[in-house]
Amino acid sequence: MADFRQATLEDAPALLDLSLRAYAPIRELGIHFAAATADLALVEKNVRENMCFLMEEEGKIISTISARMPWGPSPGPYGVPHLWWFASDPDTGRSGIGREMITWAEDAMIRDTLKSPAVSLGTADRHPWLIDMYKRRGYEIQGSNNLGKGHLTVYMKKILIPDMPGQGGH
Repeated sequence: MADFRQATLEDAPALLDLSLRAYAPIRELGIHFAAATADLALVEKNVRENMCFLMEEEGKIISTISARMPWGPSPGPYGVPHLWWFASDPDTGRSGIGREMITWAEDAMIRDTLKSPAVSLGTADRHPWLIDMYKRRGYEIQGSNNLGKGHLTVYMKKILIPDMPGQGGH
């Protein structure tokens, strides 16, 4: 049974290890995500400045995702929580942990706790399957931007509370 919680600074070394192992294929693709080449200081900064969530099984961190807040130092583009730094342990031998992690973050934290009508994320246009995966999860492409990382960042948004007043549609 998996447990979910918010990360603390004490989790940073394990989160760094997880991130570097999970993002190895991203480095091989030449895509420049911050998490792919993170160091301990960057992980600690993420834990301090954002809502960094993790999933544990038998005391071991097996997945993580972070949400940058609209009022924080690195807001997303749409005034809603912005998911990033999503990683799952490639060595667990168990499929579906990433799906469990993102579903918990979207539903339990972003929708039910923060009462946010929507959530956004960004991914690389050059990644071979992430855009399609997020589309299957209900995200819609909103635009893109060249952030100088060697790829276009494709911004996507998912409506979590369809009838909330003031959500501004898609």
